[in-house]
Amino acid sequence: MKRLLFGTMLLALVIVVPIPTMAAVDIHVSIPLPPPIVFAAPPEVIVIPETYVYVVPAVQEDIFFYNGWWWRPWGGRWYRSRHYSSGWVYYQSVPSFYARIPSGWRNDYRDHRWGGHQWNYQRIPHQQLQRNWSSWEKSRHWEKQQTWGVQGLKPRTQSQQPSRAVKPQSQAKPQSREAVKPQQSQPEVKPQSQPRQGKPERGEVEKQDRK
Repeated sequence: MKRLLFGTMLLALVIVVPIPTMAAVDIHVSIPLPPPIVFAAPPEVIVIPETYVYVVPAVQEDIFFYNGWWWRPWGGRWYRSRHYSSGWVYYQSVPSFYARIPSGWRNDYRDHRWGGHQWNYQRIPHQQLQRNWSSWEKSRHWEKQQTWGVQGLKPRTQSQQPSRAVKPQSQAKPQSREAVKPQQSQPEVKPQSQPRQGKPERGEVEKQDRK
């Protein structure tokens, strides 16, 4: 009897234990990883004007570098890695920098044009990018390089300054309205002036009575 009980317990363990392990494997396999990209040499990048986002223009797929990570869209999802060719990990949302990247940046790159101006972009070696990307962003390096290499480009910061200057003007309007409120109380003095005008009339009546 003891052998039968022990055997049934072993069968139960064999049947029950693999179930959670299989479920865990299914969760990881459900999100496919992008295939690696083969580079003959570390790729050169260019910086997208008015951003600190770098892109690899020599490959057909979009590969970006931002904030110490390589980013890559693939199969309707986003992936990132510390290396430009492998080690991609699924990223659960669209990275914030992507909203600033124009969809036609490749055409601008081929035409050497950006926003209707000549774009003299600079090719940045991989090692130089890895050493300097953080210090470049802190020191605003690319703003100082003739407006990102685009001739005649007006920085966005200049266009934002007028909008900030408008805010105090909008706050001054309620103050002018409040200043008008005391003036609205002045017509209340009129009833006080009417009795003063009536007193001489009463005096004249008293003179007439005395006469």
